[in-house]
Amino acid sequence: MVLDASKSEGHRQILTRELEAVGLRLNKRPPQIYFKRKKTGGISFNSTAPLTHIDEKLCYQILHEYKIHNAEVLFREDSTVDDLIDVIEGNRKYIKCVYVYNKIDVVGIDDVDNLARQPNSLVISCNLQLNLDRLLARMWEEMGLVRVYTKPQGQQPDFGDPVVLSSDRGGCTVEDFCNHIHRSLLKDVKYVLVWGTSARHYPQHCGLGHGLEDEDVVQIVKKKEKEEGGRGRFKSHTNAPDRISDRVKKAPLKT
Repeated sequence: MVLDASKSEGHRQILTRELEAVGLRLNKRPPQIYFKRKKTGGISFNSTAPLTHIDEKLCYQILHEYKIHNAEVLFREDSTVDDLIDVIEGNRKYIKCVYVYNKIDVVGIDDVDNLARQPNSLVISCNLQLNLDRLLARMWEEMGLVRVYTKPQGQQPDFGDPVVLSSDRGGCTVEDFCNHIHRSLLKDVKYVLVWGTSARHYPQHCGLGHGLEDEDVVQIVKKKEKEEGGRGRFKSHTNAPDRISDRVKKAPLKT
């Protein structure tokens, strides 16, 4: 969210309220409230933490306003009434937001220092090209993207087209990496070789639960296909000619 550093703080509050009115929650995490509708059984109210903003009676009144008479509600933290309403609605989006204050070249150094110390805030100047590199690094840090490069067996890594993972969307483990490539790949994986900051040594044999970090290189080793009929002394058939004792006698010729 780009704001004008020369104007008052009211613009930030106005934009934040307008986004909250359409269901966007900035720099907030989903409330730790378990809510499930039921067909019968009435309303079940429980909490694992002390509640200071809401009680059982108020929760019943809110549910009755939404014409919900059979449900299960469990509070895992001290939540507010607005948090319960957001959970009941079920259409809220919780996203990260960085407040970028532009035009710092027209205000005093004390104002710039106060703006820079606010949470989730950054100061820049597009006119003088000030602090733009820090803005780029902050955006990359907040998105939490992880680039993973693939390496075919016996070949060099492919640094042109990385697989992009994120902890907020899917996860950053080897299992998530395989699912991102193809769903059927997971059952054929024997182990993976990992080069990068997440590996203790190069290469490291890893399983599906290994966490990947940015710019790691991954090589997938698949399981070998089993031969039909078993292998070795457990093999049920052979390509060699039959022994004399195993040969089937032909029927005598009719004369």
